Amino acid sequence: MRIGIIGVGKLGEFHTKLLAEIANEQPAVECAGVFDLNTARAEEMAAKYAVPCFASLADLAEGCDAAVIATTTSSHHAIAKELLLKGLHLFIEKPITATLEEADELIRLEKEQNVRIQVGHIERFNPALRAVESYIGQPMYIQAERLSGFSRRVTDVSVVLDLMIHDIDLVLSLIKSEIRTIAASGVRVFSNELDMATARIDFMNGATANVTASRLSRCRQRKLRFFGTDPKSYASLDLTTGKSEVFRLVKPEEATTKNPLKKLAAKKILEQFGEIQEAMEGHVLDYIHPDPPKVNALKDELEHFIAAVTADTPIAVSSADGRQAIMVADRITREIAANIDLVEKSSNPGTL
Repeated sequence: MRIGIIGVGKLGEFHTKLLAEIANEQPAVECAGVFDLNTARAEEMAAKYAVPCFASLADLAEGCDAAVIATTTSSHHAIAKELLLKGLHLFIEKPITATLEEADELIRLEKEQNVRIQVGHIERFNPALRAVESYIGQPMYIQAERLSGFSRRVTDVSVVLDLMIHDIDLVLSLIKSEIRTIAASGVRVFSNELDMATARIDFMNGATANVTASRLSRCRQRKLRFFGTDPKSYASLDLTTGKSEVFRLVKPEEATTKNPLKKLAAKKILEQFGEIQEAMEGHVLDYIHPDPPKVNALKDELEHFIAAVTADTPIAVSSADGRQAIMVADRITREIAANIDLVEKSSNPGTL
């Protein structure tokens, strides 16, 4: 399987490095080369990782069976369309496209060409999440916060498609229900696109997710909190450090260990939750603080993509998943735009 990389900026370099490693580990995989409109950068990366440098996208398509698209979001559709028409399997960095119409066309071509698309929603592979997935039960309330510094590199899209899309995808993968309503607000500060946004997503099964994203922060933060049922549980995840912890109320025989917590430690933790003892009703507090698996999330998702193409395993994040995420992102963006219009009209009462 010959895989090429399109776009060798910061993220594209990571892909090149890891694909070169995978090629050394898997004889059937070849890191076939790189292409970038910035020829000097492409040649630099090709030399650094000892891979060919393609002169054009057409040349890459001729020399590859699959490709990683790690370019700006606005270019995803045009590049992917050209490669799909030539029969290549694609790993497309998130979001799959900038619009629903573009995503729909890629999905149609994927089916017509009988190839596979995986979308690079890397947080699905985050060690912190993978360590606790089997413990969190049915999430009924999710709080997600993603903060980052400002970068001129991504001002072609809003913070919703740049950052919030990660948590939108996670929420949709964890809450298996149709969306009932979405309420959102946001602001433009340093760019012509939204730089900060917050959204409340209510689901038909009664679950709710509050999602916040900002690229106006001095510190980088990626945190998730879950409140769930079956069993009653609370989980806190730091997606940056990989650390996570879960508190569950379970029957004694369902605890993860025979002695889930030492008596003194249990008392101190229970006190932090207030008068929770009265609600335990014969249950015990099961505290889980797992060590995250020692995996490289980006390498892991690339290996899943390769296995899906070569061994026909399920796609980890499908094109349909990618479309669903941008559909919700689009609804959030429209809701914010409507709110901004109302504010502007109220501040200019003479405007018709």
